Amino acid sequence: MNTASTDGQRTVKPFWPSLGAGIALGLVLLLTFLISGHGLGASGAFTDVVAGTGLTLAPEATKANAYLGPKVADGNPIGSWMTWEVLGVFIGALVAAFMAGRFRVQLDGSRSVGTPQRLVRALAGGLLAGFGARVAGGCTSGLGLSGAAALGVAAFVFLAVFFATGLIVSRFVRGV
Repeated sequence: MNTASTDGQRTVKPFWPSLGAGIALGLVLLLTFLISGHGLGASGAFTDVVAGTGLTLAPEATKANAYLGPKVADGNPIGSWMTWEVLGVFIGALVAAFMAGRFRVQLDGSRSVGTPQRLVRALAGGLLAGFGARVAGGCTSGLGLSGAAALGVAAFVFLAVFFATGLIVSRFVRGV
């Protein structure tokens, strides 16, 4: 995994060059389209897990729900391609972090923002981003990356609005 240097400190491997990482991501996206017939995406996996859990705990209510009903019409969606993709990304990231000597549990920004405030802001931002991803019909990886690769106009509009909103909200929240 990672090795200790002569002074006993751990050696951390450098990040990939951005051009190499971009090319690798493009190849992964191309392979994903070729192998699965789908692009990359993540936000739909959460919906699949919620629908599958609902099907197990309250099947009639889940089937009658206008949003979750179509997800469970063909059975439990937890085993969908997107759920496996997100699980694979998690496992791959964990293995890569260990191999590069970069794995550590930390809370960024807690010193400047404060731990409780940081957690509340991160949770609120995550919930808003997740809600926006469901309303937009995809997350930044699904709608932005895969949609842009397919030259979808909605993807470019989404990315422009997503980044502009982030800059504006950052200005108000952090005064940057």
